[in-house]
Amino acid sequence: MIQNTIKNDKIELTVLDFGAIIQKIIVKDKYGTPTNMVVGFDEPEDYLSNPMFLGACIGRYAGRISQGGFSLDGKTYSIHEEDGVHLHGGIAGFNTKTFEVTHMNHGTKPFIQLSYVSEHLEEGYPGILNVTVTYTLDDDALIITHEASTDQKTVVNLTNHSYFKLDSTEEVNHYTLQLDCSKVLATHDNLIPTGELIEVSKTKYDFLERTPLANTRLDTPFVIDKRHEICASAYSEISGITLEVTTNQPAVVIYTPETTGSICFETQNYPDAPNHPNFPSSVLTPEDTYYNQSTFRFKV
Repeated sequence: MIQNTIKNDKIELTVLDFGAIIQKIIVKDKYGTPTNMVVGFDEPEDYLSNPMFLGACIGRYAGRISQGGFSLDGKTYSIHEEDGVHLHGGIAGFNTKTFEVTHMNHGTKPFIQLSYVSEHLEEGYPGILNVTVTYTLDDDALIITHEASTDQKTVVNLTNHSYFKLDSTEEVNHYTLQLDCSKVLATHDNLIPTGELIEVSKTKYDFLERTPLANTRLDTPFVIDKRHEICASAYSEISGITLEVTTNQPAVVIYTPETTGSICFETQNYPDAPNHPNFPSSVLTPEDTYYNQSTFRFKV
């Protein structure tokens, strides 16, 4: 398991080849104190057991898929499910795979590029999928680019699963959150989407204006309005750090776990899109390239 580190004047980033995991994002707070912006383990080997998917590349399909599979051109593909839910790519998703570091640059715009080849019917998904993940530092921003190509029609939805901590405390109640999201996907108790979109107005999901998280806990797919460039921002008055998120994706799953005092921004397509014709398509054909680019900017 190899650690790879790049840095500029604002950010130091450490990435593992295992799972293309982000282990550290070091940023200075308003006092000049270097602070790791993500939850992680000090020892790379500890990620071999990582049930929370800390910092990992998630694929082939981020989030949940229902019905134990999906159909393409009349053919049904079965995938692993537990209690009706297929989660984050299956039993051994991309978070468990060793990527190859294909390019690394320490220049004025440093980057690390990693690649992985997912074989036909790996975890039940059709097609040989060639995946690249590129982490680029640009001033005070980390740009994460997921790309993929396939030799036959398949479904793809990739994201990064970092748990962001904007200060050294063990809670997020004091964070404020603002989202360019006027709708969420309605979900069943097992968090599988029902297919309905609901307005956030006058609900606990209303973060259209900057609002304290307080005791609100989320594991929620928000639909991005695209009214503004920034789809999500979170702020800690303790550190003085604001995290701003931009993406070309149609949704962001916001997750605030009970245990780690952190917040995830999983920029992606809608969960269970393969089984909802009214959702944005997750189908990738050999003629196209999957492209997910999301930017995480740390402002002090």
